Amino acid sequence: MSISIIGGADGPTAIFLAGKFGHLFLIFAFLILVFFYGIYFTKQIMQKRQGIQTRQLGRRKEKEIRTTEILLSAATVLIVPVEVFSILSDWSIMPIVVRIGGILLGVLGDLIFLVAILTMKNSWRAGIPDKDKTEFVSHGIYQYSRNPAFLGFDMMYVGILLIYFNWLLLVFTVWVIVMLHLQILQEEKYLPTVFGDEYLRYKKHTGRYLGRKS
Repeated sequence: MSISIIGGADGPTAIFLAGKFGHLFLIFAFLILVFFYGIYFTKQIMQKRQGIQTRQLGRRKEKEIRTTEILLSAATVLIVPVEVFSILSDWSIMPIVVRIGGILLGVLGDLIFLVAILTMKNSWRAGIPDKDKTEFVSHGIYQYSRNPAFLGFDMMYVGILLIYFNWLLLVFTVWVIVMLHLQILQEEKYLPTVFGDEYLRYKKHTGRYLGRKS
């Protein structure tokens, strides 16, 4: 593991502190990833036991939706080894304050994702359902965000990027966030066909990512 000097200083004290913080960054980064994917896969297992297919990415026949979801699936899978490699290599050019901010953002992203999944219950899917019927959810955290799970995703990815900033991870993080946004736009076209005016009213008063509209 490489050691960066805090604040550009030199000397044994700075090296010692850099090494100590480096270990803490590694631990927190892995905890953020493990907690996040633990939520995802636990939900998937629980729904599978009830005969529910959680992961619906790439199952739709419409070409535009299918292409977006396949690219999103690829992005979310490929970014994981890049994140792990960045963490194990201690590959970062960010100052310590920014890296600590990344930890806070990543933890908050995990918590928002957890609350979103718990609120959605068995209506949550990864991708646009092909045949499954789900309930419309607009209470709890969904009063303040139409896409809190996606918001949690974005915050987690950006959090890890800030902890271990490097250009390779930046490229993959931007790719994932762009694909998540495109997926949201696809879902915004789909949801009115299922929930009609109820969704349109909700969309009018609730922000795509965060906030209430008057």
